[in-house]
Amino acid sequence: MALPVPGDEFPGDAGRDYEGASLEQTFELLSAAAPKGWRVELIEGEIHATPPANGEHEAIVTEVVEQVIARRADKSLRNSTGIGIYVPGASDTGYVIPDLVVAPKGSFEDQQTWHAPDPVLLVAEVTSLSTASRDRIQKIRGYARAGIPIYLLIDREAGEAIVCSGPEGDDYAHKSAHKLGTLVPLPAPLGFELDTSEF
Repeated sequence: MALPVPGDEFPGDAGRDYEGASLEQTFELLSAAAPKGWRVELIEGEIHATPPANGEHEAIVTEVVEQVIARRADKSLRNSTGIGIYVPGASDTGYVIPDLVVAPKGSFEDQQTWHAPDPVLLVAEVTSLSTASRDRIQKIRGYARAGIPIYLLIDREAGEAIVCSGPEGDDYAHKSAHKLGTLVPLPAPLGFELDTSEF
């Protein structure tokens, strides 16, 4: 029996049989087979394969990265894109690749593919049609359960930036929604207003 992968199918992966493989093994096989630019994540017991993002998505991620570099209160913080984070509690096993991770310098200077969430201060996701539901629901739960202090969700479809802070259990105690095009206050240690008019 071949295990279906929610989301888009990898080019050239049709017909590959993962019969007898555990969920973790299947995830590892699909991650290894993923074409460059694809993201393979394991969220709440489901494997999700996402093709490369479009230009608008990447332009927003780049703008957030540039503003964090220029305006962060703590200059020792660093941005990472494409970093794999282990999110225990989102399922028996959870592996996610946020659009942006902010953590102290040196947090990910090792050979590991997947990293503990302990040093992470902020994760950001920019929605796409194929990821929006996971970004709004499952990833909020996963990031909160992992104790990540701030989750910034740029919801393109809703036209909002949502700042989640104060993780408690599987949710955040504080959520504030801001229309895109306005200034969005980010809590410490970022400590600045994100200008979403640049999106």
